[in-house]
Amino acid sequence: MALSDAEQRVCDAVEAGRESLVELASELIGFDTTARAVGDPCRDEVALQEYLARRLSGVGASVDVWEPDAAAMAGKPLVPPGLDFGGRPQLIASVAGRGGGRSLVFNGHVDVVSAEPVSSWSSDPFVGVVRDGLLYGRGACDMKGGIAAMVFAVEVLCSLGVELRGDLLIATNTDEESSGAGGTALVEHGLQADAGVVTEPTGFQVWTCCRGSEYGVVRVPGRPGHAEVRQPDWRLGGAVNAIEKAVVVLDAMSSLRRVWESRPELSHPLLSPPSLLPTLARAGEWPVTYPASCDLTIAVMYLPVQADDSGWGSDVRQEVSDWIARECAQDEWLREHPPTIEWWPNSVMPFELSPDEPVVGVLSAASADVGQPGRLGGLDSWYDGATLTQLGGIPSVGYGPPGFSAEGVSVAHMIDEYVPVDGLVACAQALAVAAMRFCGM
Repeated sequence: MALSDAEQRVCDAVEAGRESLVELASELIGFDTTARAVGDPCRDEVALQEYLARRLSGVGASVDVWEPDAAAMAGKPLVPPGLDFGGRPQLIASVAGRGGGRSLVFNGHVDVVSAEPVSSWSSDPFVGVVRDGLLYGRGACDMKGGIAAMVFAVEVLCSLGVELRGDLLIATNTDEESSGAGGTALVEHGLQADAGVVTEPTGFQVWTCCRGSEYGVVRVPGRPGHAEVRQPDWRLGGAVNAIEKAVVVLDAMSSLRRVWESRPELSHPLLSPPSLLPTLARAGEWPVTYPASCDLTIAVMYLPVQADDSGWGSDVRQEVSDWIARECAQDEWLREHPPTIEWWPNSVMPFELSPDEPVVGVLSAASADVGQPGRLGGLDSWYDGATLTQLGGIPSVGYGPPGFSAEGVSVAHMIDEYVPVDGLVACAQALAVAAMRFCGM
């Protein structure tokens, strides 16, 4: 459909305010909100959320900023043991509708990955700089640019006096890059809406699905002994090289990966096949000693169809464990000294949204009407849309500005991360139009 006069007026206002949009994104980049491990000190999370709260309350939104209670959050999905939210508040803002319409929430995470090595950047990663139409800075792409676009869209709608029938919400959370706990905090606080849009850098695709992941450590046993002395057979007490035995586990992982790739039911139109690979290896106690063990950290990425009845990865864990055990049993040493797998306590769930969900069609059409493709897509990794959908009951999609270079390389997390300014403008326009159509005028 073509833009209505009211929609065109909103889009024109967004275009006219592109410098203000860039300034907003640059302000967000200026807050150091580097993702943390459990126990790390807080950074600029309070300052950033308070900055957004001031802006949103300034256009008439009601704003709730709070620090989740660590004790109440302990044991919740995606919350690592020992996580403390002190100095890391969450935010939910709401522009009340006149009634009779659907509610919509725009969501984004405020944390960013480390900017190290800072010396490799062309400019200060925490100072937004525009060069050749691209805004550079840590988080410009993932995902402070998307947050700026969604906040600016709301500000423009409010400043023009556009009255929606349904409520329009903004929710910004911490702890996406490190765990997913921030999204859980929003859900536990009572975030509710008829649909959600997570403004990840999708390149104007409408993400309707993502893979889940499980991580664990496979400990492969060996038997220490002098590396410079010829060893007898292990049955006679000789040493066993745990690194060499780890090759059996690696081969088992490769074979399962090939099996997954060959299964027709594990072919997905928007996602890559499930995968299983090693990401870390640790072994050895001394250069002149056979290693007593070899620890392999493994990453398992799986499709929504592989999830268990509760939507998580217990079935996949069991399949991986059984496969590795069966393959290792063909090795005489490992048959009598089987590897163990210690799965990480926290994992992330996959999700898949029907393309018939109203938000999918509304957002796809809005994107196309502002000149962007709006094709369906999915994320091979994971994002907070899964949390809002699976835990919060809010059918949510991903939609945001470009996240790839012209050569098809992801610019998220990279040195000299950037987002195109034109992409920010188009994203804010599409979000504003989608809100007008979804919430109703």
